Amino acid sequence: MTEARSISEADLHAYADGFLDDADRARVERFLAENPDAAELVADWQAQNDELRAAFAAHEKSKPTDIQLISGAHHRTAARPPRRAALAAAAMAIFALGAIGGHYGPLLFKRPDIQLAYTEILPREARNAFLVYASEVRHPVEVFANEEAHLATWLGKRLSIANLKVPNLQTMGFKLVGGRLLPVAGKPGAMFMYEDQAGQRVTVMVGRNKENRTTSFRFASASNVETFYWIDGELGYAVTGEISRDLLQKIAEECYRQFPS
Repeated sequence: MTEARSISEADLHAYADGFLDDADRARVERFLAENPDAAELVADWQAQNDELRAAFAAHEKSKPTDIQLISGAHHRTAARPPRRAALAAAAMAIFALGAIGGHYGPLLFKRPDIQLAYTEILPREARNAFLVYASEVRHPVEVFANEEAHLATWLGKRLSIANLKVPNLQTMGFKLVGGRLLPVAGKPGAMFMYEDQAGQRVTVMVGRNKENRTTSFRFASASNVETFYWIDGELGYAVTGEISRDLLQKIAEECYRQFPS
């Protein structure tokens, strides 16, 4: 039992990606043998990895770091791949595998016995924040859109982001409602809220984790709530809404282009 409780979400991802040594791999395999839900979750990740490698085989030949970036294994270096191209490639692959994401997403949100890595805390907290605030009528945000400059400065200071920009999503049909400060993994985080003409809302969350050094793009789904999220150095971003995956992808791409490097 002690060994089982010591298995973290990061361990499971490392196992699925083939990054563990023999001893750690055996430890995870013993845990999976006793936890069929977790074993199914890992099997889905491995299947997704196979699909991603096949989809990006050409990129792997021309630039080995491309496929590593998609799998979340690429550590940041001075020679960083173009950010927009990386997101576009990753987003297309991940949303093409929506059936897989829809299957493992609910499991991800229902595994309280596994210690979550930051890459899994982020979508969980983004979903929770969306469920709490998106339906709020009178006080959905702390600072409204008419004080956008103050909102960016205030949240930027709390997150230690000198040039934090509030994404403009008007080309996507969503106008800014405002934003608020909220906790992300026990640290200050920012949430921006948008809505379209029909009153449908989406949220964009930003969090900081100084221990994180990987870049990855992932998709999580639970019930009708969809979240597309990525880690860029110390910063994590998540776009959440009860909208189609196709529209969510486009909004996430637009946010990615506008956020600071």
